[in-house]
Amino acid sequence: MSATRPAGTAEDPSQPADGDDAAQTAPADRAARAKGPGAEGGTLNVFANSFLALWVVMAAGPLLWVMVNSLRDSAQIEGKPFGWPTALSFENFANAWSDANIGSFALNSLIILAGSLPGTMLLGSMAAYVIARFSFPGNRVIYLLFAGGMMFPIILAVVPLFFVMDNFGLLDTRQGLVLAYIAYSLPFTTFFMTAFFRTLPGSIAEAATIDGASHLRTFFQIMLPMAKPGLISIGIFNFLGQWNQYFLPLALNSEDGDKALLTQGLAELSVNQGYEGDWGALFAGLTIAMVPILVVYMVFQRQVQEGLTAGAVK
Repeated sequence: MSATRPAGTAEDPSQPADGDDAAQTAPADRAARAKGPGAEGGTLNVFANSFLALWVVMAAGPLLWVMVNSLRDSAQIEGKPFGWPTALSFENFANAWSDANIGSFALNSLIILAGSLPGTMLLGSMAAYVIARFSFPGNRVIYLLFAGGMMFPIILAVVPLFFVMDNFGLLDTRQGLVLAYIAYSLPFTTFFMTAFFRTLPGSIAEAATIDGASHLRTFFQIMLPMAKPGLISIGIFNFLGQWNQYFLPLALNSEDGDKALLTQGLAELSVNQGYEGDWGALFAGLTIAMVPILVVYMVFQRQVQEGLTAGAVK
């Protein structure tokens, strides 16, 4: 006995079955997907990778060129500026370190940074913590003043700063230069750390307060260790800015004597060695100035990345 088919459902030999439909549309769907967003994404990746490769060459190329020429003598550099050394000339570093007095200049810069960098980090993090964690009249105004300080060109303040330092007897002194560096770096440090402290959980600070911890103890023993990635990140940025600072020492510090900094020494070396033709010593001096920056960044590269991305996801 044959099964009866409901009315209106008779099979039409001219229409394909469901399985045939799937078999026919699958290749078309795969072709569409192959030509769709995937192809566009591949083109975009090629463009992005090419741009990044060009950026690496532009950023690392001059550094590599300086380091290579620091190992060549002046005759090789003048004959072929972009060549490789045929013989290593390590005496370039000895000439730059002793004859050009780069060692003394580098030591002076380290002494200044030993005072200015910790002072900037301490004052900036304390101000940022108060702005981020406490509500009081003028909180927003103070925050905007720090933010506005980043947009204020230092060249506009150098003349009144010069006379203020002179009146206080801090002109051409290490103490005065340390204070100037702290004031120069404080706005960016406070702005950055304020955003970082706002990402930290406030419940931990509240629990410490309930347990009887003072605000000072809560800050130094609880919140500051939690902000370590941000401190390392902004500390490296401040180190780079203060190590490479030239305008403030030029205006507030003597170029002669035993207080000249590394940037002032490099400028003097550039002038002197340009006249003397000792290009190898000049490139060696530039290499000596770059080595601390490269070492610091290579050591703390992971912490810098963590600090910059810590506030991206709460």
